[in-house]
Amino acid sequence: MADQWGERMPRSVSLLQTVAVSVGIAIGSGIFRVPATVAAQLHTSGPILSCWVLGGIIALCGTLTVAELAAALPRSGGIFAYLLESYGPLPAFLFGWTELVVIRAAALGAIATVFAEYLGYFVPLSAAQVRYLAAFAIVLIGSINHIGVQRAAAVQSVTTVLKYGVLAALGLLAFTATGGSTKHFTPAWPAGAMLSPLASALIPVLWTYDGWADPATMGGEISNPQRNLPIALIAGALCVMLVYLVVNIGFLYALAPAEMAGSKLIASSVAAHIPLLGGAGAAVVAAAVVVSAFSGLNASMMTGSRVFFAMADRGLFLRAAARVSPQFNTPSVAIWLASALGVGYVLENDFAQLADKFILGIWPFYALTVGGVFMLRRRRPELPRPYRVFGYPFVPVLFLLASALMVLNALLTDPGNTGVTLLIIVAGVPAYWLRGRLWPRLSTGSWR
Repeated sequence: MADQWGERMPRSVSLLQTVAVSVGIAIGSGIFRVPATVAAQLHTSGPILSCWVLGGIIALCGTLTVAELAAALPRSGGIFAYLLESYGPLPAFLFGWTELVVIRAAALGAIATVFAEYLGYFVPLSAAQVRYLAAFAIVLIGSINHIGVQRAAAVQSVTTVLKYGVLAALGLLAFTATGGSTKHFTPAWPAGAMLSPLASALIPVLWTYDGWADPATMGGEISNPQRNLPIALIAGALCVMLVYLVVNIGFLYALAPAEMAGSKLIASSVAAHIPLLGGAGAAVVAAAVVVSAFSGLNASMMTGSRVFFAMADRGLFLRAAARVSPQFNTPSVAIWLASALGVGYVLENDFAQLADKFILGIWPFYALTVGGVFMLRRRRPELPRPYRVFGYPFVPVLFLLASALMVLNALLTDPGNTGVTLLIIVAGVPAYWLRGRLWPRLSTGSWR
């Protein structure tokens, strides 16, 4: 039976488990390599640290805003559900379309590939074996999620605590690095304008923060959601921002910006300078990335599959994907659909190249979702709102301005890849039209 919000799965995921999903999906492999990318673009400590702070503030503004929608509409699908309520079925379908075609497959496949590559540090693997191991990891995670959300949540809690502790320890131990110096922070600012380079560097930084809205996709399974969802979203964003700042300040102390920029494996480079780790630094970092990637893979499966389930449950996708396993009370078909997409990603290189162009693909939908707060406050003032956006309307407006500037900068500096991103989104319009005409009986249901 459906509950008061129309959800059919048990609300068994606790507050702490939701925080673990929030932190676990944001902290993946990116933080182990993006600091080098940012240093290569910005060159000095002031812009580098400002970029990480600004990225955290933007993510936090988005989180504070989405938390209002999550408390008011604790539905499966998260952003999908909020777009549906705010704007109707087409924008919601386009979000689900991008998740289906690229975003979720890219997330699962890329994280699984990183997991397999770093596991290869301990067990030598060929390129083909890395792909097969990555595919196996996705199937394993799919199996864990299929047999119960509590099993997946338990895995998430353990791995998130472990990787958060290791990452924080690495950032703090960096202050003991041989050759470390406060001189690496000077000069703090270069001469000349930094606005465009800073905007460009924000793209990979925001990728490392990405995931701040994903726990909301599990809104239909979280206990006491009107209280727990906003707390979990905000607490998760703050935890991620804190550890990222500790890590980047520590890395800057250990290595000069020029050294950071020249290190593709920056975490390993820093670990090699930490006396306490001795010669085990590379192994410690490799193990940390393996755990981090496995945790991120599990969180991505937990959240991404709920988008497909919500689409089907609201009549905008094949009805079969709305099936709830009678034995395990999980969205079984949606989980295996997400698993199949991820496996297809790791086994098809051309698709990987396409996914690399989709970094900005989620941001138009983030902006629409944040705009939905204004829309629903006007259209549905009677809707119960246990939490209201802190700093309204300035916080959501700041997020919308940052999103617009970032997309505009991407159009100016990288029109080819950004154009591909927009074309993929727009391609969902004819898909939406065909969906309603070619298989209406297979997608019966109402979004209201």
